[in-house]
Amino acid sequence: MRRFILTMGLHSLGLLAAIAPGQPAADSGPRVRVVDWDDAITPVTVSFLRAALRDAEADGASALVLRLDTPGGLLDATRDLVSDMFESPIPILVWVAPSGARAASAGAFLTMAGHVAAMAPGTNIGAASPVTIGGGGTPDSTMAHKMFNDTAAFARTIAERRGRNVEWAESAVRDAASITETEAVAEGVVDFVAGSLEDLLAQADGREVEVAGETVTLDLAGAVVDEKPLTLRFRLLSILANPNVAYVLMMLGIYGMFFELQNPGSIFPGVVGAICLILAFWSLQTFPLNLAGLLLIALAAVLFLIETQVPSHGLLTVGGVVAALLGSLMLFESPEPALRASLAVIIPMVVAMAVLFGVAAGLAVRTLGRKVVTGSEGMVGLVGEVKSALDPKGAVDVRGERWNAVASGGEAIPVGAEVEVVAVDGLRLTVRRSDPSASRAERRS
Repeated sequence: MRRFILTMGLHSLGLLAAIAPGQPAADSGPRVRVVDWDDAITPVTVSFLRAALRDAEADGASALVLRLDTPGGLLDATRDLVSDMFESPIPILVWVAPSGARAASAGAFLTMAGHVAAMAPGTNIGAASPVTIGGGGTPDSTMAHKMFNDTAAFARTIAERRGRNVEWAESAVRDAASITETEAVAEGVVDFVAGSLEDLLAQADGREVEVAGETVTLDLAGAVVDEKPLTLRFRLLSILANPNVAYVLMMLGIYGMFFELQNPGSIFPGVVGAICLILAFWSLQTFPLNLAGLLLIALAAVLFLIETQVPSHGLLTVGGVVAALLGSLMLFESPEPALRASLAVIIPMVVAMAVLFGVAAGLAVRTLGRKVVTGSEGMVGLVGEVKSALDPKGAVDVRGERWNAVASGGEAIPVGAEVEVVAVDGLRLTVRRSDPSASRAERRS
């Protein structure tokens, strides 16, 4: 009996040891972390990849698969990403997928920088020519030559480091060359075409790659796949790092602050406007901005605000609309669609701004032009009835109130006559005979 108990105890200890951390039984094989990026390349992408690499290494992953679909992005962010990929402690497999995806512009650099580069059927890569900030400068300018030469050297460095086609890498920059997945394999730009994640790992298995200065043979056959969806944090940052979202947030912030200034104490518009402006400023700092465009939008807001205080017969509103439209078009200094606000967003926002501030200005003008109805100024023009003959002093009844009054010009006015208030001096009114042609409603108002 004692031998049975001892044997059972040893078996139990063996089972605990088998499932203890660091001693996996079922998951002792290779593990692969899979992440996706299907947006423009921005500083958010840099933070995302660094976090993915850090988590994959901490979890003991044998490799990181980056499933990529991007229209391109910022060159500075791309350089940071490539540097991180070169220094990665684990192999990175860049897979342009799914079908229909692309690795355009900055995406071409990232694909070539992977330890293993693959593409799904029906994808394309290339068109990595740099664009001048704000669209200024021609290809023949000195600055453009410097930029092209620098970017071409960057592409060659990546291709040489990963053993890819150096000539094509340079042509993708200088000639905006773009090719399909089958052409990319034939040209030696990527390693192979993979139709599925399992196919990708099977074809990558056994390849020798350089990782952190050492040659490593990939052991990915039968690897456990651990797909990590984009976290809420990076989803939010990715949404904010969008020029259309940044632009809309900025305009909403302007609207909110305008309403708060027009209606002090309303609180809600001011709070929402302040939050939108802060988020907009964070988003805008991820993009190359044109200061003139930003100043024009600020000028438009000022012109609309002045319009509500100084009637200009619409001139300030027209100036504000023109300034807002020009500023919106100039705001983002990039001819790449992924890095500038769309006209489909700009036009409705500018029209909404014009309508909103135009209506507000119209209401303000109507209010300024309306007759004063309170205080001493509100008494002028009212019609009353003489209760005590004016010769020239006496008493009148205006709006049911008895007032001391004096007749204008020393005129004598009998009891019962209707008079009109022409001036107010403290508690005494100056009146004159009422115009008989005025309607009774007007005289009693």
